Amino acid sequence: MSNELLKIENLHAWYGESHILHGVNLTVSEGEVVTLLGRNGAGRTTTMRAIMGLTGTRKGSIKISGEESSKLAPHNIARLGIGVGYCPEERGIFASLSAEENLMLPPTIAPGGMGIDEIYAMFPNLKERASSPGTRLSGGEQQMLAVARILRTGARLLLLDEISEGLAPVIVQKLAEMILTLKAKGYTIVLVEQNFRFAAPLADRFYVMEHGTIVKQFVQSELTQNMAMLQEYLGV
Repeated sequence: MSNELLKIENLHAWYGESHILHGVNLTVSEGEVVTLLGRNGAGRTTTMRAIMGLTGTRKGSIKISGEESSKLAPHNIARLGIGVGYCPEERGIFASLSAEENLMLPPTIAPGGMGIDEIYAMFPNLKERASSPGTRLSGGEQQMLAVARILRTGARLLLLDEISEGLAPVIVQKLAEMILTLKAKGYTIVLVEQNFRFAAPLADRFYVMEHGTIVKQFVQSELTQNMAMLQEYLGV
């Protein structure tokens, strides 16, 4: 693949004494949507957190835009290359701030972040709820806000963890449309998803994780022939 933005080699990660990742290898090229599939506990979220420097001990290599990041602090990792944005599963919305105040909070980490008008064009719900406190937003609106906040920073390598979880189908469809829009704009996206039907049509490539390592990888055109394997690993 040309223009590798993210390259992980033999990555091991621990939380305290718990050895979670056991030699993960993966690459993500500019403009790709790549999905990490696997059951809960397979190591997908830990891989995302390890990329951002949010786990305990890490060993191995993580290169972002060709620069080794495994020894850097999270705030420095975010500023590497074209900027790295991480949307964790817990969203992290500030309940006491309005939706728009939440949007205005993040620092700029790379040039070209989306303006408020561009954000509202992509997420009309957020414009309607601009003055609403974070606690008053629905789960879907909170998820849109969490992603929109990253887009404000200028980051163009996006790590999105379970963004469809627990949301109504109409909201999940809007998030799928958002990912396709961002892909068309040249963003690079890594998805951790339990919702296979959400991830399947969006991804260019798939990595399947089990027990903290990558056990399979394939491209979109090979999806049909890999369904039996996915049934075995994921129960889809």
